[in-house]
Amino acid sequence: MSEMTILAFAIVAFIGIATPGPTVLLALTNGSRYGLRRALPGMAGAMLSDFVLIGAVALGLGALLAASEFWFTVVKWLGAGYLTFLGIMLLRSKGSLDVTEAAAASGAGSSASIFLKSLLVAVMNPKGYLFFSAFLPQFIVSDAPQVPQYALLAVVFASIDFAVMFAYALLGSKAVHLLKRKGALWLDRACGGALLALAGSLALYRRAAS
Repeated sequence: MSEMTILAFAIVAFIGIATPGPTVLLALTNGSRYGLRRALPGMAGAMLSDFVLIGAVALGLGALLAASEFWFTVVKWLGAGYLTFLGIMLLRSKGSLDVTEAAAASGAGSSASIFLKSLLVAVMNPKGYLFFSAFLPQFIVSDAPQVPQYALLAVVFASIDFAVMFAYALLGSKAVHLLKRKGALWLDRACGGALLALAGSLALYRRAAS
């Protein structure tokens, strides 16, 4: 795999990641509600999901979802349901700005909860598997060992993902401190509405006919 191939992959990956999706929206809301430092577990969860998705595609799971209407539908509705849950929770938010240790110890604001939300929202979205199944092979040299190539692309993708999420979390934390509580409320509602829209889009998503 040449340096130009990796650079081309990085550019296309950045464009795709920077377009707001569920994990980016969660990074934004985590930064606004809990601060940049406590948004880091969510970024770690999203990065782990990148390795899970790319590893699954390398093992053929993406092809399975593309071929099986049943499993595609199962993963799709799990993902849509979870996005709906997260969206409703944000819409019901009171715009809290709680970055205290007590909040960190509570369920919704704990590091484990923040980590799991970002992990699950990605691994339960069949679009991710199908996207990587179509996207990654274009950068894989077929007559060279494939595992190291998939591993390298996963590291590059996850690194870009982290940088983008860090920027969104930083933006959220700075914006809310400027806008205060009312700004936090409307940011939560905007992100909640966006997650519900993504849930609706996922629910309507159809597997391409094989």
